[in-house]
Amino acid sequence: MSAFDVVAVRKQFPALDEGAAHFDGPGGSQTPQVVADAMARTMTSALANRGQLTAAERRADEIVVGAREAMADLLGTTAQGIVFGRSMTQLTYDVSRTLAKTWSQGDEVIVTRLDHDANVRPWVQAAEAVGATVKWLGFDPDTSELDDLAPLLTDRTRLVAVTAASNLLGTRPDVTSIADQVHEAGALIYVDGVHLTAHAPVDASYADFYACSPYKFFGPHLGVVTASPELLETLHPDKLLPSSDAVPERFEFGTLPYELLAGTTAAVDFLAGLGGTGSTRRERLLSSLELVEEYEDALRNDLESRLAAISGVTLHGHAAQRTPTLLFTVEGHPPAAVAEHLARAGVNAPAGSFYAYEPARHLGLGPAGAVRAGLAPYTDQCDVDRLVAAVESLDGSSDH
Repeated sequence: MSAFDVVAVRKQFPALDEGAAHFDGPGGSQTPQVVADAMARTMTSALANRGQLTAAERRADEIVVGAREAMADLLGTTAQGIVFGRSMTQLTYDVSRTLAKTWSQGDEVIVTRLDHDANVRPWVQAAEAVGATVKWLGFDPDTSELDDLAPLLTDRTRLVAVTAASNLLGTRPDVTSIADQVHEAGALIYVDGVHLTAHAPVDASYADFYACSPYKFFGPHLGVVTASPELLETLHPDKLLPSSDAVPERFEFGTLPYELLAGTTAAVDFLAGLGGTGSTRRERLLSSLELVEEYEDALRNDLESRLAAISGVTLHGHAAQRTPTLLFTVEGHPPAAVAEHLARAGVNAPAGSFYAYEPARHLGLGPAGAVRAGLAPYTDQCDVDRLVAAVESLDGSSDH
Protein backbone atom coordinates (compact mmCIF):
# COMPACT_ATOMS: atom_id res chain seq x y z
CA MET A 1 0.00 0.00 0.00
CA SER A 2 1.38 3.40 -0.96
CA ALA A 3 1.31 6.56 1.17
CA PHE A 4 -1.51 9.10 1.24
CA ASP A 5 -0.47 12.21 -0.70
CA VAL A 6 -2.58 15.14 0.49
CA VAL A 7 -0.74 17.59 -1.79
CA ALA A 8 -1.74 15.59 -4.86
CA VAL A 9 -5.29 15.20 -3.55
CA ARG A 10 -5.74 18.93 -2.98
CA LYS A 11 -4.74 19.72 -6.55
CA GLN A 12 -7.85 17.86 -7.75
CA PHE A 13 -10.27 20.28 -6.04
CA PRO A 14 -10.76 23.61 -7.84
CA ALA A 15 -12.77 24.99 -4.90
CA LEU A 16 -9.66 24.99 -2.73
CA ASP A 17 -8.17 27.66 -4.99
CA GLU A 18 -10.56 30.12 -3.36
CA GLY A 19 -8.39 29.91 -0.26
CA ALA A 20 -10.75 28.81 2.51
CA ALA A 21 -9.92 26.05 4.96
CA HIS A 22 -12.88 23.68 4.64
CA PHE A 23 -14.08 21.94 7.80
CA ASP A 24 -17.64 21.79 6.46
CA GLY A 25 -17.34 18.38 4.76
CA PRO A 26 -19.89 16.68 7.05
CA GLY A 27 -22.52 18.88 5.42
CA GLY A 28 -21.21 18.16 1.92
CA SER A 29 -17.70 17.75 0.57
CA GLN A 30 -16.01 19.81 -2.11
CA THR A 31 -15.96 18.32 -5.60
CA PRO A 32 -12.95 17.12 -7.58
CA GLN A 33 -12.59 18.15 -11.20
CA VAL A 34 -13.07 14.60 -12.51
CA VAL A 35 -16.54 14.43 -10.99
CA ALA A 36 -17.60 17.74 -12.51
CA ASP A 37 -16.16 16.65 -15.86
CA ALA A 38 -18.09 13.37 -15.80
CA MET A 39 -21.34 15.19 -15.09
CA ALA A 40 -20.76 17.83 -17.77
CA ARG A 41 -19.76 15.21 -20.32
CA THR A 42 -22.97 13.29 -19.64
CA MET A 43 -25.18 16.35 -19.96
CA THR A 44 -23.63 17.33 -23.29
CA SER A 45 -23.87 13.82 -24.75
CA ALA A 46 -26.94 12.36 -26.42
CA LEU A 47 -29.23 10.76 -23.83
CA ALA A 48 -32.63 9.12 -23.84
CA ASN A 49 -34.63 6.78 -21.68
CA ARG A 50 -32.77 3.56 -21.03
CA GLY A 51 -32.78 1.01 -23.83
CA GLN A 52 -30.64 -0.73 -26.43
CA LEU A 53 -32.01 0.63 -29.70
CA THR A 54 -30.10 3.91 -30.10
CA ALA A 55 -26.72 5.15 -28.93
CA ALA A 56 -28.48 7.60 -26.61
CA GLU A 57 -30.50 4.78 -25.03
CA ARG A 58 -27.46 2.58 -24.62
CA ARG A 59 -25.47 5.40 -23.05
CA ALA A 60 -28.20 6.00 -20.46
CA ASP A 61 -28.33 2.30 -19.65
CA GLU A 62 -24.56 2.04 -19.30
CA ILE A 63 -24.50 5.02 -16.93
CA VAL A 64 -27.12 3.47 -14.65
CA VAL A 65 -25.52 0.03 -14.65
CA GLY A 66 -22.09 1.55 -14.09
CA ALA A 67 -23.27 3.60 -11.12
CA ARG A 68 -24.88 0.57 -9.48
CA GLU A 69 -21.66 -1.39 -9.91
CA ALA A 70 -19.57 1.46 -8.51
CA MET A 71 -21.71 1.84 -5.39
CA ALA A 72 -21.77 -1.92 -4.86
CA ASP A 73 -17.96 -1.91 -4.96
CA LEU A 74 -17.84 0.94 -2.45
CA LEU A 75 -20.28 -0.68 -0.03
CA GLY A 76 -19.34 -4.33 -0.48
CA THR A 77 -22.79 -5.33 -1.68
CA THR A 78 -24.40 -6.23 -5.01
CA ALA A 79 -25.32 -3.96 -7.91
CA GLN A 80 -28.78 -5.56 -8.07
CA GLY A 81 -29.49 -4.17 -4.61
CA ILE A 82 -28.49 -0.54 -5.21
CA VAL A 83 -31.39 1.93 -5.17
CA PHE A 84 -30.97 5.60 -6.14
CA GLY A 85 -33.16 8.45 -4.97
CA ARG A 86 -33.33 12.21 -4.47
CA SER A 87 -31.66 12.02 -1.06
CA MET A 88 -31.07 9.68 1.86
CA THR A 89 -34.00 11.37 3.61
CA GLN A 90 -36.37 10.72 0.71
CA LEU A 91 -35.28 7.10 0.38
CA THR A 92 -35.66 6.50 4.11
CA TYR A 93 -39.19 7.89 4.01
CA ASP A 94 -39.95 5.62 1.05
CA VAL A 95 -38.58 2.52 2.79
CA SER A 96 -40.27 3.35 6.10
CA ARG A 97 -43.69 3.75 4.49
CA THR A 98 -43.24 0.52 2.55
CA LEU A 99 -42.13 -1.48 5.58
CA ALA A 100 -44.91 0.00 7.72
CA LYS A 101 -47.42 -1.81 5.50
CA THR A 102 -46.21 -5.00 7.19
CA TRP A 103 -46.51 -3.64 10.76
CA SER A 104 -49.51 -3.68 13.06
CA GLN A 105 -50.54 -2.32 16.43
CA GLY A 106 -48.22 -3.61 19.14
CA ASP A 107 -45.24 -4.04 16.84
CA GLU A 108 -42.14 -2.14 17.92
CA VAL A 109 -39.59 0.09 16.19
CA ILE A 110 -36.38 1.26 17.87
CA VAL A 111 -34.67 4.56 17.04
CA THR A 112 -31.74 6.25 18.78
CA ARG A 113 -31.02 9.61 20.39
CA LEU A 114 -27.71 9.63 18.50
CA ASP A 115 -29.09 9.71 14.96
CA HIS A 116 -29.61 12.44 12.39
CA ASP A 117 -33.32 13.14 12.17
CA ALA A 118 -33.47 11.53 8.72
CA ASN A 119 -33.04 8.16 10.47
CA VAL A 120 -35.47 9.03 13.26
CA ARG A 121 -38.54 10.94 12.10
CA PRO A 122 -39.43 8.71 9.10
CA TRP A 123 -39.58 5.69 11.43
CA VAL A 124 -41.43 7.51 14.20
CA GLN A 125 -44.03 8.81 11.79
CA ALA A 126 -44.42 5.48 9.97
CA ALA A 127 -44.88 3.67 13.29
CA GLU A 128 -47.42 6.20 14.54
CA ALA A 129 -49.40 5.87 11.31
CA VAL A 130 -50.03 2.15 11.92
CA GLY A 131 -50.16 2.15 15.73
CA ALA A 132 -46.75 0.58 16.27
CA THR A 133 -44.74 1.43 19.39
CA VAL A 134 -41.58 3.55 19.20
CA LYS A 135 -38.74 2.81 21.62
CA TRP A 136 -35.76 5.09 22.16
CA LEU A 137 -32.14 4.02 22.63
CA GLY A 138 -30.15 6.69 24.43
CA PHE A 139 -26.47 7.49 24.68
CA ASP A 140 -24.06 8.67 27.38
CA PRO A 141 -23.71 12.47 27.05
CA ASP A 142 -20.16 12.32 28.43
CA THR A 143 -18.75 9.60 26.19
CA SER A 144 -21.32 9.84 23.35
CA GLU A 145 -21.45 6.02 23.32
CA LEU A 146 -24.80 4.31 22.68
CA ASP A 147 -26.55 2.58 25.56
CA ASP A 148 -27.10 -1.19 25.53
CA LEU A 149 -29.68 -2.20 22.95
CA ALA A 150 -30.50 -5.62 24.40
CA PRO A 151 -33.08 -4.49 27.01
CA LEU A 152 -35.20 -2.88 24.30
CA LEU A 153 -35.39 -5.88 21.97
CA THR A 154 -38.45 -8.15 22.13
CA ASP A 155 -40.21 -10.60 19.86
CA ARG A 156 -42.35 -7.67 18.68
CA THR A 157 -39.35 -5.65 17.46
CA ARG A 158 -39.70 -5.17 13.72
CA LEU A 159 -36.90 -2.71 12.93
CA VAL A 160 -33.95 -0.95 14.54
CA ALA A 161 -32.68 2.27 12.94
CA VAL A 162 -29.15 3.26 13.92
CA THR A 163 -26.31 5.38 12.63
CA ALA A 164 -22.94 4.00 11.57
CA ALA A 165 -21.43 7.36 12.58
CA SER A 166 -23.01 10.39 14.20
CA ASN A 167 -22.92 13.43 11.92
CA LEU A 168 -22.82 15.64 15.02
CA LEU A 169 -20.32 13.88 17.28
CA GLY A 170 -18.53 11.42 15.01
CA THR A 171 -19.41 8.47 17.30
CA ARG A 172 -19.11 5.14 15.50
CA PRO A 173 -21.28 2.54 17.24
CA ASP A 174 -20.42 -1.13 16.83
CA VAL A 175 -23.07 -1.60 14.18
CA THR A 176 -22.05 -5.12 13.21
CA SER A 177 -22.58 -6.27 16.80
CA ILE A 178 -25.85 -4.36 16.94
CA ALA A 179 -26.93 -6.04 13.69
CA ASP A 180 -26.24 -9.47 15.22
CA GLN A 181 -28.51 -8.63 18.16
CA VAL A 182 -31.21 -7.29 15.89
CA HIS A 183 -31.16 -10.32 13.65
CA GLU A 184 -31.19 -12.69 16.61
CA ALA A 185 -34.40 -10.95 17.68
CA GLY A 186 -35.86 -11.56 14.22
CA ALA A 187 -35.92 -7.88 13.25
CA LEU A 188 -34.44 -5.74 10.46
CA ILE A 189 -31.73 -3.11 10.82
CA TYR A 190 -31.61 0.14 8.84
CA VAL A 191 -28.21 1.83 9.02
CA ASP A 192 -27.52 5.49 8.27
CA GLY A 193 -24.06 5.36 6.71
CA VAL A 194 -24.08 8.93 5.37
CA HIS A 195 -21.40 10.25 7.70
CA LEU A 196 -19.25 7.11 7.82
CA THR A 197 -18.87 6.24 4.15
CA ALA A 198 -16.54 9.16 3.39
CA HIS A 199 -14.08 8.26 6.13
CA ALA A 200 -13.54 4.50 6.40
CA PRO A 201 -13.76 1.24 4.48
CA VAL A 202 -17.34 -0.04 4.46
CA ASP A 203 -18.77 -3.54 4.24
CA ALA A 204 -22.50 -2.96 4.41
CA SER A 205 -23.43 -6.61 3.97
CA TYR A 206 -24.23 -6.90 7.71
CA ALA A 207 -27.15 -4.46 7.35
CA ASP A 208 -30.56 -5.17 5.89
CA PHE A 209 -30.55 -1.59 4.60
CA TYR A 210 -27.58 0.78 4.43
CA ALA A 211 -28.10 4.36 3.28
CA CYS A 212 -25.56 6.96 2.18
CA SER A 213 -25.19 10.15 0.15
CA PRO A 214 -22.55 10.59 -2.59
CA TYR A 215 -22.26 14.34 -1.98
CA LYS A 216 -20.57 13.52 1.33
CA PHE A 217 -17.78 11.69 -0.52
CA PHE A 218 -17.03 14.06 -3.42
CA GLY A 219 -20.03 13.18 -5.56
CA PRO A 220 -23.27 14.94 -6.55
CA HIS A 221 -26.42 15.42 -4.51
CA LEU A 222 -28.48 12.24 -4.40
CA GLY A 223 -29.11 9.32 -2.07
CA VAL A 224 -28.36 5.60 -2.16
CA VAL A 225 -29.81 2.65 -0.28
CA THR A 226 -28.38 -0.83 -0.61
CA ALA A 227 -30.20 -4.00 0.39
CA SER A 228 -30.20 -7.59 -0.77
CA PRO A 229 -32.27 -8.15 -3.93
CA GLU A 230 -34.03 -11.00 -2.11
CA LEU A 231 -35.23 -8.61 0.61
CA LEU A 232 -36.24 -5.96 -1.91
CA GLU A 233 -38.32 -8.54 -3.78
CA THR A 234 -40.52 -8.91 -0.69
CA LEU A 235 -41.33 -5.20 -0.52
CA HIS A 236 -43.97 -3.44 -2.58
CA PRO A 237 -43.81 0.37 -2.59
CA ASP A 238 -46.56 2.46 -4.10
CA LYS A 239 -45.65 3.04 -7.72
CA LEU A 240 -47.05 3.97 -11.12
CA LEU A 241 -48.75 1.05 -12.85
CA PRO A 242 -46.67 1.09 -16.07
CA SER A 243 -43.36 1.59 -14.26
CA SER A 244 -40.96 -1.31 -13.86
CA ASP A 245 -41.66 -3.78 -11.08
CA ALA A 246 -38.15 -5.23 -11.33
CA VAL A 247 -35.71 -4.86 -8.45
CA PRO A 248 -34.13 -2.38 -7.85
CA GLU A 249 -36.04 -0.20 -10.37
CA ARG A 250 -39.23 -0.89 -8.39
CA PHE A 251 -38.05 1.65 -5.81
CA GLU A 252 -36.93 4.41 -8.20
CA PHE A 253 -39.55 6.91 -9.30
CA GLY A 254 -39.30 8.76 -12.60
CA THR A 255 -36.33 8.95 -14.93
CA LEU A 256 -33.05 8.69 -13.06
CA PRO A 257 -30.67 11.71 -13.11
CA TYR A 258 -28.05 10.29 -15.46
CA GLU A 259 -25.57 13.12 -14.92
CA LEU A 260 -25.67 12.55 -11.14
CA LEU A 261 -25.14 8.84 -11.58
CA ALA A 262 -22.15 9.49 -13.84
CA GLY A 263 -20.77 11.82 -11.18
CA THR A 264 -21.29 9.14 -8.54
CA THR A 265 -19.26 6.62 -10.52
CA ALA A 266 -16.52 9.21 -10.97
CA ALA A 267 -16.52 9.92 -7.23
CA VAL A 268 -16.15 6.23 -6.39
CA ASP A 269 -13.31 5.91 -8.89
CA PHE A 270 -11.70 8.99 -7.32
CA LEU A 271 -11.90 7.38 -3.87
CA ALA A 272 -10.35 4.20 -5.27
CA GLY A 273 -7.41 6.26 -6.54
CA LEU A 274 -6.43 7.83 -3.22
CA GLY A 275 -3.27 5.78 -2.90
CA GLY A 276 -4.69 2.32 -2.45
CA THR A 277 -3.60 -0.79 -4.28
CA GLY A 278 -5.34 -3.90 -5.58
CA SER A 279 -6.40 -5.66 -8.72
CA THR A 280 -10.09 -4.77 -8.41
CA ARG A 281 -11.86 -1.49 -7.70
CA ARG A 282 -13.23 -2.94 -4.45
CA GLU A 283 -9.70 -3.78 -3.29
CA ARG A 284 -8.43 -0.33 -4.22
CA LEU A 285 -11.34 1.29 -2.39
CA LEU A 286 -10.66 -0.65 0.78
CA SER A 287 -6.95 0.13 0.79
CA SER A 288 -7.46 3.78 -0.18
CA LEU A 289 -10.01 4.33 2.57
CA GLU A 290 -7.68 2.69 5.08
CA LEU A 291 -5.11 5.32 4.13
CA VAL A 292 -7.73 8.08 4.40
CA GLU A 293 -8.83 6.86 7.83
CA GLU A 294 -5.25 6.75 9.13
CA TYR A 295 -4.45 10.19 7.72
CA GLU A 296 -7.61 11.84 9.02
CA ASP A 297 -7.31 10.28 12.48
CA ALA A 298 -3.81 11.68 12.88
CA LEU A 299 -5.00 15.17 11.94
CA ARG A 300 -8.01 14.86 14.23
CA ASN A 301 -5.84 13.86 17.19
CA ASP A 302 -3.66 16.91 16.62
CA LEU A 303 -6.60 19.27 16.25
CA GLU A 304 -8.42 17.79 19.23
CA SER A 305 -5.46 18.09 21.60
CA ARG A 306 -4.78 21.68 20.55
CA LEU A 307 -8.40 22.79 20.85
CA ALA A 308 -8.65 21.14 24.27
CA ALA A 309 -5.67 23.21 25.42
CA ILE A 310 -7.42 26.51 24.62
CA SER A 311 -9.01 28.16 27.64
CA GLY A 312 -12.81 28.13 27.49
CA VAL A 313 -13.12 25.47 24.80
CA THR A 314 -15.31 22.46 25.56
CA LEU A 315 -15.18 19.44 23.27
CA HIS A 316 -18.33 17.33 23.11
CA GLY A 317 -18.15 13.61 22.41
CA HIS A 318 -15.34 11.26 23.35
CA ALA A 319 -16.28 7.90 21.84
CA ALA A 320 -13.53 5.36 21.42
CA GLN A 321 -14.35 4.96 17.73
CA ARG A 322 -15.03 8.19 15.84
CA THR A 323 -14.89 9.82 12.46
CA PRO A 324 -12.62 12.90 12.17
CA THR A 325 -15.40 15.15 13.45
CA LEU A 326 -15.13 17.52 16.40
CA LEU A 327 -17.96 19.40 18.08
CA PHE A 328 -17.03 22.25 20.40
CA THR A 329 -18.27 25.33 22.19
CA VAL A 330 -16.33 28.32 23.47
CA GLU A 331 -17.26 29.85 26.81
CA GLY A 332 -18.69 33.33 26.44
CA HIS A 333 -19.17 33.05 22.69
CA PRO A 334 -22.44 31.85 21.08
CA PRO A 335 -21.75 29.07 18.54
CA ALA A 336 -23.04 31.19 15.64
CA ALA A 337 -20.68 34.00 16.63
CA VAL A 338 -17.75 31.57 16.71
CA ALA A 339 -18.63 30.33 13.23
CA GLU A 340 -18.81 33.93 11.98
CA HIS A 341 -15.42 34.71 13.52
CA LEU A 342 -13.91 31.63 11.88
CA ALA A 343 -15.45 32.54 8.52
CA ARG A 344 -13.83 35.96 8.66
CA ALA A 345 -10.53 34.15 9.18
CA GLY A 346 -11.15 32.03 6.07
CA VAL A 347 -12.09 28.93 8.05
CA ASN A 348 -15.37 27.24 7.12
CA ALA A 349 -16.61 25.49 10.26
CA PRO A 350 -20.35 26.07 10.72
CA ALA A 351 -22.43 26.03 13.90
CA GLY A 352 -25.78 24.45 14.62
CA SER A 353 -27.37 21.10 15.33
CA PHE A 354 -27.12 19.96 11.69
CA TYR A 355 -30.46 18.11 11.69
CA ALA A 356 -29.16 16.00 14.58
CA TYR A 357 -32.13 17.20 16.60
CA GLU A 358 -32.19 14.39 19.16
CA PRO A 359 -28.46 14.31 20.02
CA ALA A 360 -28.23 18.10 20.27
CA ARG A 361 -31.19 18.10 22.67
CA HIS A 362 -29.81 15.10 24.60
CA LEU A 363 -26.53 16.98 25.09
CA GLY A 364 -28.34 20.08 26.32
CA LEU A 365 -27.06 22.16 23.41
CA GLY A 366 -30.49 23.02 22.03
CA PRO A 367 -31.14 24.55 18.61
CA ALA A 368 -27.97 26.68 18.76
CA GLY A 369 -25.92 23.49 18.83
CA ALA A 370 -22.19 23.93 18.67
CA VAL A 371 -19.38 24.46 16.16
CA ARG A 372 -18.56 21.40 14.07
CA ALA A 373 -15.15 20.88 12.50
CA GLY A 374 -15.05 17.97 10.11
CA LEU A 375 -11.87 16.82 8.40
CA ALA A 376 -11.73 15.47 4.86
CA PRO A 377 -9.03 13.87 2.71
CA TYR A 378 -8.20 17.33 1.32
CA THR A 379 -7.67 18.82 4.81
CA ASP A 380 -3.99 19.53 5.49
CA GLN A 381 -1.90 20.63 8.45
CA CYS A 382 -2.11 24.28 7.38
CA ASP A 383 -5.91 24.08 7.59
CA VAL A 384 -5.67 22.71 11.12
CA ASP A 385 -3.23 25.44 12.10
CA ARG A 386 -5.58 28.11 10.73
CA LEU A 387 -8.55 26.75 12.67
CA VAL A 388 -6.62 26.59 15.93
CA ALA A 389 -5.23 30.11 15.46
CA ALA A 390 -8.69 31.48 14.71
CA VAL A 391 -10.18 29.92 17.84
CA GLU A 392 -7.27 31.20 19.92
CA SER A 393 -7.89 34.72 18.61
CA LEU A 394 -11.47 34.72 19.89
CA ASP A 395 -10.38 36.16 23.25
CA GLY A 396 -9.47 39.38 21.50
CA SER A 397 -12.65 39.52 19.41
CA SER A 398 -15.97 41.27 20.07
CA ASP A 399 -18.22 38.31 19.29
CA HIS A 400 -19.85 38.18 22.73
